[in-house]
Amino acid sequence: MAAALSRALKLPGKKGSELGEYDPLTQADSEDDSEEDDLVLNYPRNGLGRDHCHGSSKPRGGRSGRHITAGDDAPDEEDEWREQPLSKSGQDGDQAKPWGPAGDDGRGPPSSGGPGSCEAEEKRLRIKTAVRTLCFVVPLVCAGALVLLCAFLIPCRNGGLAKRSQWERALGEAGGVTPPALTLWDIDGDSVDDIILGVTDWTNGSHLLPANKIYSAVALSSARGHMLWRKTMKETVMYIQCGLQPPSSQLPACLLIGKSIIVAVNVTTGKTLWSNKALKNIESQAVLLPDLQGDLVPDLLLATLPEDETLDLSLTLISGLTGEKLGQSVPFNLTGQGKLIGPLIHETQQGSYYVLFGLGNVEAVSLRDVYARATGRPPVTPLLRRRDPVWEGLKKANSSSFIHIYRGSERVDFLLPLVAGFGNNHNCLDQLSNRNSSRSDWVLVYGSSKLSLLRQRDVHKQWTFISPPLHSQPVPGHFNDDGVLDLFVQHSANGVMKALVIDGANSRVLWSEEFVCPRLVMEPSAVFTSGSQSAFLFWAGDPIRAQRNVSRPTVSPAAAPLIRKLFLLHPAFPTILLELNSTTDTSVTSAVSYQPSQSDATYISVSSRPTTDSESGTRVIRSIGLRAAISRAHLVRLGNQDKTGPDKPGTLEVTKFFRRLAFTHP
Repeated sequence: MAAALSRALKLPGKKGSELGEYDPLTQADSEDDSEEDDLVLNYPRNGLGRDHCHGSSKPRGGRSGRHITAGDDAPDEEDEWREQPLSKSGQDGDQAKPWGPAGDDGRGPPSSGGPGSCEAEEKRLRIKTAVRTLCFVVPLVCAGALVLLCAFLIPCRNGGLAKRSQWERALGEAGGVTPPALTLWDIDGDSVDDIILGVTDWTNGSHLLPANKIYSAVALSSARGHMLWRKTMKETVMYIQCGLQPPSSQLPACLLIGKSIIVAVNVTTGKTLWSNKALKNIESQAVLLPDLQGDLVPDLLLATLPEDETLDLSLTLISGLTGEKLGQSVPFNLTGQGKLIGPLIHETQQGSYYVLFGLGNVEAVSLRDVYARATGRPPVTPLLRRRDPVWEGLKKANSSSFIHIYRGSERVDFLLPLVAGFGNNHNCLDQLSNRNSSRSDWVLVYGSSKLSLLRQRDVHKQWTFISPPLHSQPVPGHFNDDGVLDLFVQHSANGVMKALVIDGANSRVLWSEEFVCPRLVMEPSAVFTSGSQSAFLFWAGDPIRAQRNVSRPTVSPAAAPLIRKLFLLHPAFPTILLELNSTTDTSVTSAVSYQPSQSDATYISVSSRPTTDSESGTRVIRSIGLRAAISRAHLVRLGNQDKTGPDKPGTLEVTKFFRRLAFTHP
C-alpha cells in the first residue's frame, strides 16, 4: 500500500529498486506491510498450511522466487502474496529468504516430486475416504439385517413349529376301545409337555417261536412325534404318572404302574430309579401324600385288593424315596357295590388329611389312622397329628370309623375335585397341582343322571342338577365371567348326543346343543385362554340344528362309516362352532399340552383304527396344534340360520377373534 501511495504522489524517496537506496517512508510502510502480511497469511485457509501436491514448504511472508533486477518494475505486493502458498515454516515464525540460484545460500527451489507424487497423495485420500465410508455403511447394514431377522425369520420359525405339531403316528396294537395309559410331561426341557403312552405290541413270530406280546411305556416328542425313550414292562401299563421329586435328582420321576408292579423311572432317560414287584392286584393310580417318614420326599398311596376275599378294598402306603411298602396294607369292609371311587386325598381347612374312596359310595378315613394301622406306631411328622373337629364330629355322628361323604341307594359314578385343568392333569404328581385339588369342593355324579356340588367345609350339597344319563366325566372350565368353574357334560339317548354347560354357581344351563351321536365314550377337554374364559373341545356328529329341515336320526345299523368331528366351542360366540378335524377312527382318550412361549396349545388324541391285517386294529396317536387348526377350521352356525341383526356375528368378526385367541396353562 505504501509503495503504491509513493508512486501516486511521486515522492522523491522512491526512484527504483536499486540496492542501497534508502527511503524512510517506503521502509516504514514496508515494515507495516510485512506485519500486516504476517497477520493475514498466518490464518490457514481450508485447514491447509502447505502445498499438498508438491509437498514443499514455502515461506510465510516471502516474495517471488525470482530476483528482481533494476530494470524491472516492482510487482504489486498484494498480488504477490496472494499467489504464494503457506508454508510450515511460517507457522514457526522463521524469516523466509527469497529463493535464488542454487548455491547462492545453500538453498534452491523446492523439488515438486513430479506427477507421481500427486497421484500417490490422491490415492491415499481415496483409500481414507473409502475406509470412512465402510465404517459408516457396515454398522448400518448390520442393523438392517438384525431388524429383518427379528421381523421375518423368527415368525417364520414359529410358524414352522406350528406346522410340525400336526402329525400322526401308528404305535402298537389297539386292543379294543380300552383307553391306554397316557400322560404329559416336559421331557426334553423345552417348556412343552411331551407324551408318555402305554403301548402293547407283538414280536415277530416264526415256525419255532410264536409271537408274543410286548408291553412298554413310550415317550414321544410332542413337536414331531419321534421317540425319546422306551421302557419295557412285564405286564400292561395301566397308569403313568409324572412329577414325583426324588432328593437325589433334580429331575422328577415318572411312575409306571401295572397290575402287580410299580416302577419309578427317570423322566429324561427312562432308566429305572426303583421298583416294587411285591404288590398284588393294584386297582388304582397312585395318590401323592405328604412326607410320612421325615425323609423330605412325598410318599404314595394305592388301592389294592385284600388277600381276605371277605373284605372289599385295601389302602397300601408306598415310600416315595425307595418304593418300599410302608408296613402292611390296611383292609376295609365298605359294604358297597359298584365302581371304584378314588382314592383321593383331601386337606381340610384345619390342615388335617383324609382319604376319600369307596365302591359305589364315598367314604372318608383319616390319613393319621391309616398310617397308624399300617405301621403300628403313631405318625412321625407333626403334620399328621392334627385333627379337624368338624370332620371328626361327622364320624361320631354315625358311630363308624368312616366319615360318610355319600351313601345312598343310587351308586356313585364319578367324584372329582372342582379344580381348573383336573380333567387333563389328574395323572400329575407335582405338589402344587395336588395341593390345589386337595383343598377344593367336589363334583359328584350318582344315579347316572344326578349331578351335585359338595362343599368341602361341611360335606353338604350346594345344588343338584338332574339330566338324562351322563356317559362321561364332567369337565370344569370357565364359560361365564363370574370366576366360578362351570361344567361341560354330555349324555346320549336314541342316537342323539346332547352337550350342556352347567353354571357352577347355581346349576343353571348356560349352553346346550344336540348332535348326531358319535358312538364313543370320550371325555371332553377344557382349554384355558389368556382371557377369563375357556374353550371346550369335544367329539360329536353333525349338529342337528345346524341346517333347517334336518330330522332327528333314528337308531339303525350304520351302512357307511360314521364320521366323527372335533368341535371347539368358545363362550364369546355360543352360536358358532369351529370344526377342527374329522375322522372315522374311534378316539379313546385325549389330553391337552400347552406351549407358553407361542401362546398355543396342542390337542393330543389316541384312537383305534381298524386294519385289514389285524382283528383289533392299530393304535394311532395324533397331535393337532390348535392355533394352526383354527386358522383352517370350518365355521358351523347353530340354530336358525335366517336370524339377522346385531346378535348374529359376521364371519369376518368371528375369524378375527379366533385368530387372535391365545392359550395359556391354568
